[in-house]
Order: sequence, then C-alpha cells, then structure tokens
Amino acid sequence: MQISEIFYSIQGEGRRAGLPTVFIRTTGCNLRCAYCDTQYAYEDGKEMTIESILSEITRYHCQQICITGGEPLIQQETIQLIKSLQKQDYELCLETNGSQPIKIIRDRNHLQISMDLKTPSSAMEKHNIFENIQYLTKDDQLKCIIGTKEDYQYAKNNLKKYQPSCPVIFQPVWRFSPQILAEWILSDHLPVRLGLQLHKIIWGNKTHK
Repeated sequence: MQISEIFYSIQGEGRRAGLPTVFIRTTGCNLRCAYCDTQYAYEDGKEMTIESILSEITRYHCQQICITGGEPLIQQETIQLIKSLQKQDYELCLETNGSQPIKIIRDRNHLQISMDLKTPSSAMEKHNIFENIQYLTKDDQLKCIIGTKEDYQYAKNNLKKYQPSCPVIFQPVWRFSPQILAEWILSDHLPVRLGLQLHKIIWGNKTHK
C-alpha cells in the first residue's frame, strides 16, 4: 500500500472525538475539495506492506485505529488491511469521502464508517454516491462539512430525502463560525450533532500534533 503517514494523536472529529487514536493515512485521493487540509497526502508517501503497517502501529499501544486519507478506498489493499486489523480486535474507523461504494465492505465487526456528504463549497458534490447512505448503520456516522448557507440547505435537503439511519454530524469548515451553524441547527430543530475539529482547537491549523 502507499501510505502518507502513520501517527498517534487525539481523534478530533465525530463520535469518537477526544479518544487517543493511531491514524493510518493512505496516499492518493480522487477528489480535490476546495477546503482540503491534507493536500500533502495526494501524492508521494511510502510503500508499505500490510505486515509492516501492523508492526508499526504496535509501537503506540493503542486499540483505536483510524484509516483515513486521501481516500483509502481507492487502494484495493485497504479492504485487506481492514480485515487484518479486525482479526486483531482493533476498534476501527474508516474515513471515506463518499465517492466510492461502501457496500464492498461486508464484515463490519469492530468497524465504524465515517462518510462525508460533500456540499457545494467543496466543489465536489457531484461525486456523492447517495446509494451509500443506505449501507450506513446506526454505528456509523455521516459528516457534512458546512461553509455556507447553501451548504447547510444542501445537507438538510438530502438528509430529508435519504433518511440516514446513522448519526449525522454538521461540522463547520475551519474558520467558519460554529455559532452561526449552531443557530441554524437550533432554528430548524435538526436532529444532527454539531461537530468541531478538536485537534485544531488544541494545535491550531494542523491535521495533528
């Protein structure tokens, strides 16, 4: 596999925010979101076998693993990596941008899928695979990154249309006012969670420590 980095930090987003986590960041992404903060993962990285990845993560003595990117599902070996981690009883989170089919992931043991619903300010909303939403379970999460009122309305309309069974997180683009987003959510009585990027609150405009 082509791996951008492996590091140990605090999970900054979603339902597991605050938990010490080992991150396996894969190289390569099929999208180019306008607000992307991990452009360094588009290319380069280093080639690693699944065995060497498993060996590397043992250094951190942590059972929480997040496979992120880039977009992990554009590498065929990612499914095998997930299976190998499941065999060792790690608690897994797979972060995916929603442009790749997730129904290929059949074994969901110890696995949470964190999927994006791309909004207009990303300039990538045409790549959403809405069919994916039906494959999300109550243990997963659907994340909508909000940077404008148009983004908010887009996410709101699609939630009404597709009725996801998992928790939904509205997360403001970094530097977009969480207060404004909170007021929109409260005004519309939306049953969504407001999510903040905890790692950036701690360490500033960085992806991790």
